[in-house]
Amino acid sequence: MPLTDLTLLELAAKLASGETTSVEATRACLARIAQVDGKVKAFLRLDETGALAAAEASDARRKKGNPLGPLDGVPVAVKDIFLTEGVETTCASRVLQGFVPPYDATAVQLLKEAGTPILGKLNQDEFAMGSSNESSAHGPCHNPWDVTRTPGGSSGGSAAALAAREVFGTLGTDTGGSIRQPAALTNTVGLKPTYGRVSRYGVIAYASSLDAPGPMARTVGDVAALLQVLARHDPRDSTSAPADVPDYLADLEHGVAGLKLGVPREYFVEGMDPEVEASVREALKAYERLGATLVDVSLPHTKYALATYYLLAPAEASSNLARYDGVRYGLRARDAKGLKDMYGLTRDQGFGPEVKRRIMLGTYALSAGYYDAYYLKAQKVRTLIREDFAKAFTQVDALVTPTSPVPAFKLGEKVNDPLSMYLMDVCTLPCNLAGLPGLSLPCGFTKAGLPMGLQLMGRPFDEAKLLRIARAFEREHDYVRRQAPI
Repeated sequence: MPLTDLTLLELAAKLASGETTSVEATRACLARIAQVDGKVKAFLRLDETGALAAAEASDARRKKGNPLGPLDGVPVAVKDIFLTEGVETTCASRVLQGFVPPYDATAVQLLKEAGTPILGKLNQDEFAMGSSNESSAHGPCHNPWDVTRTPGGSSGGSAAALAAREVFGTLGTDTGGSIRQPAALTNTVGLKPTYGRVSRYGVIAYASSLDAPGPMARTVGDVAALLQVLARHDPRDSTSAPADVPDYLADLEHGVAGLKLGVPREYFVEGMDPEVEASVREALKAYERLGATLVDVSLPHTKYALATYYLLAPAEASSNLARYDGVRYGLRARDAKGLKDMYGLTRDQGFGPEVKRRIMLGTYALSAGYYDAYYLKAQKVRTLIREDFAKAFTQVDALVTPTSPVPAFKLGEKVNDPLSMYLMDVCTLPCNLAGLPGLSLPCGFTKAGLPMGLQLMGRPFDEAKLLRIARAFEREHDYVRRQAPI
């Protein structure tokens, strides 16, 4: 078996036993990237020198018999939204062209401290705004299961790199489903942690009250191992929660017997692909066979979540993206006639259509005369959505829903229909509005061979239970072992 076919934990075990080395694993990843990334386009830039140096350092530590963390030497890659010292970070936008950060995001720093070689920066929707990875200024990423289709977004590169077996684990961010939806479309596992569980320090902001960095991998255990590295209180991030961090692998195999799983009726939306619904219904039956009790629950304000999200997220984006003006970093328009002209030309040349659309929506919602009617009302509805979840969790241990209402769609199919694209987030974004943990795992394939995903949502900071529930299903099915035909 090629090294790149191993899961993250399988590779970690082989490194620990001396069956292979970090340099061998890193070179295997680089060779695989050279072989298939011309079709997938998951990577925006490689740091081959840095990754190999980190791999050599890991092997040296192991040879000396130094105490090592469980992931020491395992190659990973990160979404281009994470600041990486000395490596260009653009958030897949022209406006940040040439920006080389002087420091690492906390999540990247923690990966480096854990000894993981970081192979490079992964493709994404520009400033994480999108559900198909088509708004990237560098061109779309392609789904390894069918390269004519999207891998989802905005963390499409993070998911596609895993599905193409180019890397063992990745980092993504989730503002409205941007980890979970790509995971569902690529037969991988993605976890959006509770808001505040993983530090946002050094993560380029889209919507600050919604953004959640998190791990992506090929199996539930791999995601648990990555979360163990990332879950830390960070005093540099004012939204980082000083919550206790459990051992995420300790209870992974304890099953679901005796647990109550809620099935929200509002998540089986009109227009959902019949194969997706059938797959999720079968997964629910599987949980019953494994000893869980299914409970019908209602989240009545779910129907307002899409509208609420697309008022709040663009409003926060409008504020966050005001800093890109050509003065401080990144692109600067050279043909401007004055300061004001330079601001306008830089933003016009630097931002793509989707980012401009969301800035305009957000600025409108925050403008005089409309703030109370739109932004303030959306915040009130957000509170109602959060209260719906709180009520549901008095009855159940977790909620089970579809992740995406449809499997991967063709590239270009929805790019000129923003509303249709926004509907791709209908099952995932309520979780962000409430700040809850959410996880997507594979739950089957369509007749055309496209992956489908199952979503689990839990109480705040109860990621360990979500991982345990996900593992119970994964253990009974072989979906994660199936490989994309690339």
